[in-house]
Amino acid sequence: MENNILSQLFMARFGTMPDRVVPLPASGSHRRYFRLVDRNVSAIGVSGTDCNEDRAFCTMAEHFRGKGIPVPEIYGLSPDGMYYLQEDLGDISLFDLVSPGRETGNYSPDERRILLDAVSWLPIIQYGGAEGLDFKACCRSSVFDGRTVMSDLNYFKYCFLKTLGLEFDEMRLQDDFERLRDDLMAVPSDVFMYRDFQSRNIMVKDGSPYYIDFQGGMKGPGYYDLASFVWQARARYPQDLKNEMIKAYLAALAPYASPDPEDFRRKLGLFVLVRTLQVLGAYGFRGYFERKPHFLRSIPAAMENLRELLAAPLDTYPYLADVLGRIVVAFDRGQVEFLPEKDVCLSGGVPADSAGRLTVTVCSFSYKKGIPEDASGNGGGYVFDCRSIHNPGKYSSYRGLSGMDAPVMRFLEDDGEVFGFMEHAFGLVDAHVKRFLERGFSHLMVCFGCTGGQHRSVYCAEKMAGHLASVHGVRVHLVHREQGVVRILE
Repeated sequence: MENNILSQLFMARFGTMPDRVVPLPASGSHRRYFRLVDRNVSAIGVSGTDCNEDRAFCTMAEHFRGKGIPVPEIYGLSPDGMYYLQEDLGDISLFDLVSPGRETGNYSPDERRILLDAVSWLPIIQYGGAEGLDFKACCRSSVFDGRTVMSDLNYFKYCFLKTLGLEFDEMRLQDDFERLRDDLMAVPSDVFMYRDFQSRNIMVKDGSPYYIDFQGGMKGPGYYDLASFVWQARARYPQDLKNEMIKAYLAALAPYASPDPEDFRRKLGLFVLVRTLQVLGAYGFRGYFERKPHFLRSIPAAMENLRELLAAPLDTYPYLADVLGRIVVAFDRGQVEFLPEKDVCLSGGVPADSAGRLTVTVCSFSYKKGIPEDASGNGGGYVFDCRSIHNPGKYSSYRGLSGMDAPVMRFLEDDGEVFGFMEHAFGLVDAHVKRFLERGFSHLMVCFGCTGGQHRSVYCAEKMAGHLASVHGVRVHLVHREQGVVRILE
């Protein structure tokens, strides 16, 4: 089906059907890519999983091209927003192009030139790209705010730190998280923040950089993108090259702003910290919960960034510094590692509780990305289809929110359909849990699916998890797969 739709987009643009539609290697996302080719032209077809994300990318790409920013031309978007056709920029990313330097730690003059060229475009993207951009087109959030910061920090806590088995005081860590959030929020958020500005998202065509994967962008502080690029974990940039890239960025920034050097470095350090924590959360989630091993292989490089951060005192966040220091020491001593593959699953499965108690994994998911697997080996459990419930995602005011947010909860509860649905779900699962407790079973899985895994399924999973933890006293492993959120309820 996807080949047919993409071929029709190709036909509409070029007046001929493609001779070949060739699948391309999978990326870190769930999108699927194809190269469509005829005798005269080639294009890249994309089969997405989120129409809001696809529309955001296409809208931003057209805006940026109008500003002279080198991004792919959009050739067509399907009416449902799930497929689009874009310019073929070839197969060489900046990450691939500089791989000799990365592997040896010795970047050649040509590699340094293209890296400096790539980072010099960043102020143009941030400031020039923000001019006239309707930030309502952003697919998740229109601005980098306190909630976004806490989401990144909790991503680190739940998807990385908690998997290591290190003891830590949640309240003291939360205090430092909030201090860090407040310091970050004091930095003006007034430019386009790319959000994932790194060498894998830059293609090189005819010796020049082209920028892709900016659909997660929003209004925010420019420091975040510079931190993402210069401190990309697996890049292994030597310190002198990092300094050169920062200097190149500041030179390109001069037409737009002239920050005080000392203040600039201090603020940049804050964003290096939060970006490093966000990346560790992503490595944990993608590697541990989604079983993508190349993300796990990136963790040692991220440890190097932590060491560099800890070389300067983090006096404002003493407990966070203590936790990060203990993580580095534990890794150096081989005292922590991710659980073996048999203990993980796409839904974030966990091993049985050490005391032998029943653990119920409650998972929200998108049907587009498949039903979660059960890692316990038991199979069974429940999968509830929430797509019959009135969908908040149809309305623009809810599209940037999830079922964990109060406005979405009110929408579903005011509508009322969800109450009857959950009453039946509670009845079925309660009976199951009671019998499993009587028989001494260790694991049960309960999943809620909807179209995007964002609103209805998340709300229902939250309610089920809270109900099971409070009524039955069981250990609940709550996973919002598409939101990257994992929690344990005791």
